[in-house]
Amino acid sequence: MERALSGSVDSRASLHTVSSINAAQLSARLESYESGEKKSISDVRRTFCLFVTFDLLFITLLWIIELNVDGGIEKQLSKEVLYYDYHSSFFDIFVLAVFRFTLLILAYAVCKLRHWWAIAITTAVTSAFLIVKVIISKLLTQGAFGYLLPIMSFVLAWIETWFLDFKVLPQETEDENRFQSVPDASERAVLIQPGPLSDGQFYSPPESVADSDEEMEEKQDHKKLVL
Repeated sequence: MERALSGSVDSRASLHTVSSINAAQLSARLESYESGEKKSISDVRRTFCLFVTFDLLFITLLWIIELNVDGGIEKQLSKEVLYYDYHSSFFDIFVLAVFRFTLLILAYAVCKLRHWWAIAITTAVTSAFLIVKVIISKLLTQGAFGYLLPIMSFVLAWIETWFLDFKVLPQETEDENRFQSVPDASERAVLIQPGPLSDGQFYSPPESVADSDEEMEEKQDHKKLVL
């Protein structure tokens, strides 16, 4: 009886320990997701905004280099901005990069939009404008920058679309679903935790008189055999 009681106590203690560990793990996960939710912006969205900023800075750098190559920045600024010509100026490609940066940062950093319509607008406008400009204008006759600026602007716009649609939005949706599942699991763990030990769990029926008589007879027979 003492052996059975000890085994029952040990199993009960191990079950209580396992349940306590599971509850602690769930509690830690819940706190981590709550801290992630309290962030002003997710890590993957922050990376996207950094790439949008890189898009603007890279196109701006290429445009400044192009201005310096063709006879000085002041002269070329006056020619491309003040006397803008759609067929030969690169200024509109720079303005297009500013347009992408402004709309995407406002939509996905300031307003924290969780839809693809803003990136669809910027990519569609960029693609249509660049295709028409390359066909109608004379950029391809102006050296390497006539190829480089339109191509890089087109490629960066589509990389931004891919990154948002396949990385940012799915990752944030997955994190939100995981965060919502943690409280349910924590509540279930609380429900299955073992309660205090009760006397009924260690109840052992009393030995019957018949069993005691049989044991006495077996002991007497054993003594007779020994004698």
